[in-house]
Amino acid sequence: MGPDGKQLGIMDTREALRLAQEMDLDLVLVGPNADPPVARIMDYSKWRYEQQMAEKEARKKAKRTEVKSIKFRVKIDEHDYQTKLGHIKRFLQEGHKVKVTIMFRGREMAHPELGERILNRVAEDLKDLAVVEMKPEMLGRDMNMLLAPVKVSA
Repeated sequence: MGPDGKQLGIMDTREALRLAQEMDLDLVLVGPNADPPVARIMDYSKWRYEQQMAEKEARKKAKRTEVKSIKFRVKIDEHDYQTKLGHIKRFLQEGHKVKVTIMFRGREMAHPELGERILNRVAEDLKDLAVVEMKPEMLGRDMNMLLAPVKVSA
């Protein structure tokens, strides 16, 4: 194939190399498994540069997800709960995962069911926006749950 994409027909390798050198371009093998093998006359360094730029642009456009963290206490008041719930909603709508943590202090450690109740309430309040990726689980003095945004079917 020529630099403009037109078929030049079946030709000897030496002849194709000579043609490429006359045009001050490279002969690149694009279809080695074809019968006969397909080669293209092109500026290889320019093509490679364009490929790298396209990959860079694709990486730039790729969505990066972050794990955001929100901490609750066992004795959280209703208004504080609603405020933190609003933050979680915003993070989920932006496409981030959210780690919800209940922090226990002192005697609160004797009642992990209170923390689990709060985490279950969060999951229930956000069931239309999020799926529970990691169920509530005790880790030292904290109880954690991981929420992931619901995939919107287009």
